[in-house]
Amino acid sequence: MRINPGRALAIAILPLLAACAGTVPKASPGTASNPPAGRTTRAGPPPANPSMPASTAFRAPRVMNIAGVDGLIGSNADSLTRAFGTPRLDVYEGDTRKLQFSGEACVLDVYLYPLRQGAEPTATYVDARRTSDGLDVDRAACVAALKRR
Repeated sequence: MRINPGRALAIAILPLLAACAGTVPKASPGTASNPPAGRTTRAGPPPANPSMPASTAFRAPRVMNIAGVDGLIGSNADSLTRAFGTPRLDVYEGDTRKLQFSGEACVLDVYLYPLRQGAEPTATYVDARRTSDGLDVDRAACVAALKRR
């Protein structure tokens, strides 16, 4: 008896597919998806590395030092808004901030970090890319293109 090669392949793959299909355990009473009556739970992300204790010590950021953006580095959010207008994005994460400015020529991302514990975040890093396809462009040229006159 001759076996069809396609059928033989399907039969050979079947146990592999079955191994991938596992069962999802049902939530037991007392888990976050089904807390006991009268108790509330807070879901949060797991620790990044549970074996290492969380560090609460302040770490100063590296400050970019390249020609063409030196006037931008060290600026606060108000100065950047005066120079480029209202940011397209204004994202806060902890004590850091990212402002994004865009125009026809490029998109400029400015990252603001506090230089000392409790200090106001200032621009420490700048990145630029083309609006059309996201490829990197010269940062200084993008700053010049987006700056208000």
